[in-house]
Amino acid sequence: MKRVRITLRPQGDYAPPIYEHLAGGARYLERAVIVNWNVSAPPTAFLFRLEGAYERFGRVLDESETVSVYELLPITDRECYCFFEGTVSPAARSLFETFTTGSLMTVPPIECNEDGSTTYTIIGTEAEIQAAVDGVPDAVGVTVEAVGGTRVAADSVGGRLSPRQRDAVETALELGYYDVPRTATSEDVAETLDCATATAAEHLQKAESAVMGSLFRS
Repeated sequence: MKRVRITLRPQGDYAPPIYEHLAGGARYLERAVIVNWNVSAPPTAFLFRLEGAYERFGRVLDESETVSVYELLPITDRECYCFFEGTVSPAARSLFETFTTGSLMTVPPIECNEDGSTTYTIIGTEAEIQAAVDGVPDAVGVTVEAVGGTRVAADSVGGRLSPRQRDAVETALELGYYDVPRTATSEDVAETLDCATATAAEHLQKAESAVMGSLFRS
């Protein structure tokens, strides 16, 4: 059996409106992951874990015509589980089914990244994984992030970071942003990443928040 970590970038019918809120479309959500799901038959059901002002996401679900039922299950005042049941397009359903055929299994959680992508791990035979990756529609970008490794799930701390956040942290480390005394600024990080200074600073801030939360939050 093989283990592969991939990032998908669904667009159009492959990215339902609710998903767009989870993956960068709602600035009040600091982190969103898909913990579990059932797409075997309509209606589709998902269990999310959310961090941030999740009550605002509840109002989005209230107003959505595709949501039949949902429930917010608070963990703290900034974290909750969210059960959602509703309708998604056949295209979005088929994208999930692509990675559950044959021996393939998707290992939760699925990270919803702020750039609209999702990152997760799949396991299965090499041939079936390759077939699934090759079968991703042209409208959905796919990147293989890692192959193999000793763990099935993502590492507890690093796995909480989106690809852009990891890029920002790795760049900051290389430039000396975390050195004492500091030898690089967020402007230096932004220049290397070819993005706005505010964007680089936001990636670093969210990454630092995720790492500290992983280490000290019960």
